[in-house]
Amino acid sequence: MSSYAVNPEAVANACRLIDARQYVLTGDWGASQPGAEEENTYLASHSWAEYAAWHLGLTEGANDETKARYAFVYGDFRRVHRTALIACVYRASEWRHKAVELAAHDLLQRLDAVSAP
Repeated sequence: MSSYAVNPEAVANACRLIDARQYVLTGDWGASQPGAEEENTYLASHSWAEYAAWHLGLTEGANDETKARYAFVYGDFRRVHRTALIACVYRASEWRHKAVELAAHDLLQRLDAVSAP
């Protein structure tokens, strides 16, 4: 099983987006989650650092600037998705990646506080 470290740049990026109200509160994350084609399109006009900033986890032992290095995507390369954060919490919890789970949980709490009516 892979091990993951929390990506602090991704956490900071997510916080900035949440504070700027760049988020989606409802929806089907399975339908919104970027696939390989969307990732490739994004990478064609953005840096690896910008790509990395959308992933809460860094795969330990994987080479930088490879898709294998980055895990736990939390948005669609434009906005944070609440359902993506929930998926990150669930998946990280399921596989006992506690640091990533807690980072996603904290972001979810931040999003809920900012978006509360």
